[in-house]
Amino acid sequence: MLNFTPIGRKILAHRATNALKAARSPETNARAVLDWLLSNGRRTKWGREQGLADVKTYEEYSRQAPVREYEDFRPYAMRMIQGEADVLWPGVTRRFAQSSGTSGGKSKYIPITADALKHNHYYGAGVSVSTYLSHYPESRLFGGKAFILGGSYANELQLPQGVYVGDLSATLIDDVSPVINLFRTPSKSIGLMKNWEEKLPLLVEASIKEDVTNLSGVPSWFLTVLKHVLQRTGASTVQEVWPHLEVFFYGGISFKPYRMEYEKIMSPRMRYWQTYNASEGFFACQSEIGDEAMLLIQNAGVFYEFVPIDEIGAASPRAVPIWEVQKGKTYALVITAPNGLWRYMIGDTVTIESLDPVKISIAGRTNSFINVFGEEVMVYNTDAAIEKTCAAMGCAIANYTAAPVYAEGQRKGRHQWLIEWDTPPADPAAFAAALDKALQKENSDYQAKRQGGIFLDPLEVVSAPAGLFDRWLELTGKLGGQRKVPRLRNDRQLIDQLLELMKNEK
Repeated sequence: MLNFTPIGRKILAHRATNALKAARSPETNARAVLDWLLSNGRRTKWGREQGLADVKTYEEYSRQAPVREYEDFRPYAMRMIQGEADVLWPGVTRRFAQSSGTSGGKSKYIPITADALKHNHYYGAGVSVSTYLSHYPESRLFGGKAFILGGSYANELQLPQGVYVGDLSATLIDDVSPVINLFRTPSKSIGLMKNWEEKLPLLVEASIKEDVTNLSGVPSWFLTVLKHVLQRTGASTVQEVWPHLEVFFYGGISFKPYRMEYEKIMSPRMRYWQTYNASEGFFACQSEIGDEAMLLIQNAGVFYEFVPIDEIGAASPRAVPIWEVQKGKTYALVITAPNGLWRYMIGDTVTIESLDPVKISIAGRTNSFINVFGEEVMVYNTDAAIEKTCAAMGCAIANYTAAPVYAEGQRKGRHQWLIEWDTPPADPAAFAAALDKALQKENSDYQAKRQGGIFLDPLEVVSAPAGLFDRWLELTGKLGGQRKVPRLRNDRQLIDQLLELMKNEK
């Protein structure tokens, strides 16, 4: 295949430059983006209900429209699915991203409007590629194929003709320009297959015939595919199969727990480039070599606000605009976007890593933490602790989740971890003790509660049989897409389901 990278670099070069410029002028840029969003919102039924015709500034907008969660938008989204026009965004919307369930267990349906695709998802992907190419002048990214691992459409709703619901990645695969299809694998027919067990071998067979230069997907799912590629070909490293493979554009979950496993099967020259592409939007991407803090993309049609951690769960949480955030603080992310979600708290928490330009890291989910005993343990704490413990003890995980165990009888409360291994530790008890110490180093509140064993007992590790998490995902209809297992829960609902599944399989 001819190397089209010089052409692609020239076409995309301005995106990295413009994104950096916008990130260095957050207030000026953000107010301009909000003006554009409000001009569209005034043309909608939601906008008329909210009185957007009289809203001209951010200050007026923040007073007029409260911060909302998905259930406030659900009735509007369902009307859009049935074909009603001009509900949350001008026009008729035909595509919706099915996202993980709310506390009530229902799936969320995020509108994917034409403007969201054009101004945000596709534009953001271009920014990510552009920033990568700006640092690697020798790249041959478009000299071969991108292996893009995505999900499929769902069929849990009775949908009108021409309306599609499923993983965001399914729409991105299905709707992408035919020109882009020349540079990606697998074919659309394979990429959109629903049955993961049937899809996996076809993914492997299709990909090994191509000259793959880059990967895009969720680290946990891609690791499974890559190991099957090695089994099928008998190769010891992935670069033996694809000599020109140079970068993995990853997102969805932290890469830290999987880094060791990737390093075992990849050449040392392999690069990893982080992105933040959620169902609700493409928000950020890595912009510097060796710095995993991501540049917040502020010129891609999204207006950002931030709710301080201590305001999460309040009846009317206070949000601050991007020009008022503080470095080092963690916030719940709020967006106003061209998908018709207005001051919507998406469920992610982010930490502000720098202000000039504005860079963030993903801290976790607003409902993904453990704070039963005042320990305030977040996902970034547990990801870091398990990465360091695995590195020290020569083991590797496939998946994990953790939850509290409440005090009972003579036992104090503790954390219980359910871990599925790729490479199990030689001494599970020693691993649990090391993990407990590592978590104390990552989180001072946990360390304080563990001090002297007065408030908390040491954490407990339960080893899960191979494939348990995938079987749970299959039972919940989430296997094979971009769906992830929640790392932490402040209750035992998830972990008890998994433990019951283990018990029934014995």
